[in-house]
Amino acid sequence: MMYAGKQGRGRNDGSDKVKNRGYVLKRLWGYLYFYKTKLILAIFLTVVSNVLSLVGPFLTGKTISAMENGVNFEQVFFFAGLMIGFYLISSVLSYVLSIAMVKISQSVVYKMRKDLFDKLNKVSIKYFDSNQTGDIISKMSYDIDTINTSLATDVVSIFTSIITVVISFIMMLIMSPILVIVFVVTIPISVVITRVLSKIVKKKYRIRNAKLGELNGFAEEMITGQRTIQSYVQEDSVLAKFDKINEDASDASYESGYYSTSVGPSVNFVSNLSVALVGVFGGILYFYGRISLGNLTSFTLYSRRFSGPINQMSNIMADIQSALAAAERVFGVLDQPDEPADVTDAMDYTDVKGEVQFDNVSFGYVENQVVLNHVSFHAPQGKVVAIVGPTGAGKTTLVNLLMRYYDVNGGKIILDGHDTLSLTRKSLRKAFSMVLQDTWIFHGTVFENIAYGNGNVSRLEVEEAARKARIHSFIIHLPNGYDTILTDEGLNISKGQKQLLVIARAMLSKTKMLILDEATSNVDTHTEVLIQKAMIALMENKTTFVIAHRLSTIQNAHLILVVKAGNIVEQGTHEALLAQKGFYFELYQSQFA
Repeated sequence: MMYAGKQGRGRNDGSDKVKNRGYVLKRLWGYLYFYKTKLILAIFLTVVSNVLSLVGPFLTGKTISAMENGVNFEQVFFFAGLMIGFYLISSVLSYVLSIAMVKISQSVVYKMRKDLFDKLNKVSIKYFDSNQTGDIISKMSYDIDTINTSLATDVVSIFTSIITVVISFIMMLIMSPILVIVFVVTIPISVVITRVLSKIVKKKYRIRNAKLGELNGFAEEMITGQRTIQSYVQEDSVLAKFDKINEDASDASYESGYYSTSVGPSVNFVSNLSVALVGVFGGILYFYGRISLGNLTSFTLYSRRFSGPINQMSNIMADIQSALAAAERVFGVLDQPDEPADVTDAMDYTDVKGEVQFDNVSFGYVENQVVLNHVSFHAPQGKVVAIVGPTGAGKTTLVNLLMRYYDVNGGKIILDGHDTLSLTRKSLRKAFSMVLQDTWIFHGTVFENIAYGNGNVSRLEVEEAARKARIHSFIIHLPNGYDTILTDEGLNISKGQKQLLVIARAMLSKTKMLILDEATSNVDTHTEVLIQKAMIALMENKTTFVIAHRLSTIQNAHLILVVKAGNIVEQGTHEALLAQKGFYFELYQSQFA
């Protein structure tokens, strides 16, 4: 197909346009809030588990105090028993919390993937014309998995860190306000380091994700085209290009990893410095009797608890930044506009007859780049209209406009007296059957592939369509006949056989209009002759548009449109156009001279 939008493929132009962290967090919170009951339970478990765990340092201090002036075994065993009980309950609750967060994250991922796939079914064809398939798949798989990992672990860590820091700070303040001054100096240093490095990390992860998407897109294209690559002996050239893209992705991953791993050691140094200062100044205070040994022990343990989450926050910051960058790419797709809505008073296209008229139609995929220029023609009901012309002339664009994959920039397309813009897209597209040059076979049985889109049809109807398409004899010799499973894209059958299956699918359709885009391009000459005979029955009483390069296939068309540089330069029957000795005559002579 000839799409101007494909010029931008591989650039990821729209994938990273969401750059506001607050916006991304708000969107993620919307997904979490959707499962608010589970989330509230998880928060409750987090609070209780951490409160019980944070009682431990206080009880440790009490235990030390019970041994400071002679060992009081009753108090020692009492406080030790309490510690064991609290830590045991805290561990059980942490285990339950981990399971709960995994369920929440999987629920979020399920909904996000569902929303993303739903969005991909709603966006216009233009989006797929301008984005690599591999990059889109990367967003649905790798990026959402990154978000899942972060939600399952990092969210709990953040809540845990906040609770730990608050309670530890309060307990330290109660035990020795003077020693807390140490953290007034060290904490701001940690915060500054974390903020500066996290900004760099987020940028690096965004670049990394885009490069990985580009790598996936290139790999998907090259794997799909292996037959062509090997036929033209381009393995070395493709490998060189892959090496360059792979190197860029590797460098981007290294840079993001380098900066993310530098956060932890930097903050950890400041954290260890604060604990060392607590030990020094705490010892001085104990020497002068300003703090008991038990309280100093508890304060030291709480200082570790207090510094630990700050260090942990810096360690998980890389994962959070990676998740935010991945979320930006996913939300970039979710924020894509849907296919334009039907007009308010749009009506369903019923009682289809098949009369088509293009009235002064102009169109361009890109602004100020006209592909069709003031095109007009009339296709009577039940007639065959052939569209011919050189590559890039605008033949497929006519079909795209007819199916309303794109809407005209000027003029009108009229079906049975109705402007297509006044009809609902769904009902309009149901009025057509299509056989494209690029066949689509999905993972399923032969029967399911032929019956696709034709409602509840019987086995006899499917077999009759297969006979008309000259594919029945091949099907019955398959291992399980019509119940044989075809692999994705029909890789276990030939291109010609796939084409015949798609033609059988169209023959099963009961529509009044038919589009054939090089429908016999993948079959041999003998089979083409047989299909041409079947096509006559298929096209009977149907308005048919045939896009063809082989002029021998359209000589019996009622109307031939000759398209050149976006204009219909000639139109008429085969004999009339030859008699004019114009551009069509030149095309015909070039094929049969």
